[in-house]
Amino acid sequence: MLIAAHRIERLADLIAEAPPEVPVYAAGQAVIDAIAGFHLHRGILGLGETPAGEDAASLLAGLPEEALVVAASGIGNHDNIGGLFRNAAAFGADAVVLDETCCDPLYRKALRVAVGASLVVPYARAADPASALEAAGFTVFALSPSGAMTLSEARPAARTAVLLGAEGPGLAPEVLARTTTVRIPMQPGFDSLNVATTSGVALHHFSQYR
Repeated sequence: MLIAAHRIERLADLIAEAPPEVPVYAAGQAVIDAIAGFHLHRGILGLGETPAGEDAASLLAGLPEEALVVAASGIGNHDNIGGLFRNAAAFGADAVVLDETCCDPLYRKALRVAVGASLVVPYARAADPASALEAAGFTVFALSPSGAMTLSEARPAARTAVLLGAEGPGLAPEVLARTTTVRIPMQPGFDSLNVATTSGVALHHFSQYR
């Protein structure tokens, strides 16, 4: 950890929780800002090593018989990934599955938007999230403006997954063809929400049945 010198005393209890082998350094605020690239008003930086990730099949197999999972394909915006993880934590999702084209949920901007949720919610990557979920016994609800049913009509299965695509292109036609497609009705002339907002609306709906 690298901490602004004037914050050491205030953060003493937090620092004490770190394992003894974790080094802690203090520096002036100007040094902290130069390293971060902006004024880091919270005064603390942490450098961690990403552990080897669990494969999606193992992660999904280890979830409870009744589980709620968020899956994403093609989301390259760190704000959206962070928002997705924040919503997953807020509504009690058991895990997140990302395809290989989604950005890193541990990138600092994604972590900040997620308020740390990507350090708490288990996640894994899969080349084809829909296939991985189906193989693990999940019913996949794919969000799309052209969905066959409205979100309010959708009833979860014991194992339910909410699948989201990138803003603009959305999910691939072949994925939509083999999943249960769901839409969120909107006012005429407007057919889409921000993907992070969509995840929050969908997760709120399905979490009510748990």
